[in-house]
Formats: sequence, structure tokens, C-alpha cells
Amino acid sequence: QVQLVESGGGLVQPGGSLRLSCAASTNTFSNAAMGWYRQPPGKQRGLVAIIHSGGTTNFADSVKGRFTISRDNAKNTVYLQMNSLKPEDTAVYYCYALLSMRSYWGQGTQVTVSS
Repeated sequence: QVQLVESGGGLVQPGGSLRLSCAASTNTFSNAAMGWYRQPPGKQRGLVAIIHSGGTTNFADSVKGRFTISRDNAKNTVYLQMNSLKPEDTAVYYCYALLSMRSYWGQGTQVTVSS
């Protein structure tokens, strides 16, 4: 069983920054593709960013140039650095892992962008 625990969510003003962290319990973290998804209020969950085991990244068009995903394999942790935040970024953010053809999800952390 792989456990994913997110942290770093909260309230931030438009134009501000926030960094989310996701700690994974697996000892094969370095082999996993990791990502972040988000679910805005009243909308379906969608992809934000993915970082593959080799370091390749993909981003949703809506966050390109503003968000950065990274990983620290020694700490079994993936990060999402969010800059220039907009009210449209308000959502529950979920950590995701793909390992051995199985998907794992974190509990989610609320990010609210509002003045």
C-alpha cells in the first residue's frame, strides 16, 4: 500500500506563490511517475503537471510558465511550486503516483486564491 500525504495548501492572494509537497511511503519512489491533479469547485478533476521517473515534465496549458514540478528521490517527495497564482487556480490539489501499473492518490489539499 502506497500512502501519499500532501501539505502546503492554504489561502494566498492573487499574484502570490505557494509550494505544495507530497510525501510518498513507497521505497520504489524513484521508479514512479508522479503528478498533481486539481479539482476546482463544481468542475471535474484535471491534470496539472506530471514528472516522470527520468525527470521529464508535462504541464497543463493553463499553468505553463507559472508552475514547476520537481522531485527529491532521497526524500520520497514531489513538489509543486505555484507562482503568479490566479483565482482560477482555486481547487483541491491531489498528489498522484503511477507505479507498477497501479495508480495512487493523496487525500487532497485545498488551495484558495483570493483577495
